[in-house]
Amino acid sequence: MPVTKYYPFEVEKAPPEYRGVPHITPELCIGCGACTNVCPPNAVIRIDDYEKGVREIVLDIGRCIRCARCEEVCPTGAIKLTNEFEVASDSREDHIEVVQLKLARCTNCGKVVDYTERQLEKVLSLIPPRILEFDTMRKKLPLCRECKRLLTAINATKYEEVW
Repeated sequence: MPVTKYYPFEVEKAPPEYRGVPHITPELCIGCGACTNVCPPNAVIRIDDYEKGVREIVLDIGRCIRCARCEEVCPTGAIKLTNEFEVASDSREDHIEVVQLKLARCTNCGKVVDYTERQLEKVLSLIPPRILEFDTMRKKLPLCRECKRLLTAINATKYEEVW
């Protein structure tokens, strides 16, 4: 009796604990780049185009070593390893997933900032309402770095009598 299966005619299903290729759910991705920071082979990269106001999270399955670090650090659960193990293809583009996200703009000067609109929404949803009641927090969050520095300097130079 032969031990070998008649692959690819008889395909066995991978066990549930198998680490297959990762997949990004674009609707859940906020573009924070946590996955890009922990990926050892740089299979997930972040590309910011400030002229177009777009951030791309690019996943190259061909480079992935299935370590699952991206899945562990994703704050929204947007990237998950699947049970898929058969990824052979004639085209390199079949191995690449791209998620495009709109970069936010500074509410003061209109300059494109280094975080996405979804990131800002996520942060605002996580901050307790009692903290957001303070005007400084609400004003500073959607600003670029230069405008935050300027606002901080202006507030620091204001003289208020404490007594």
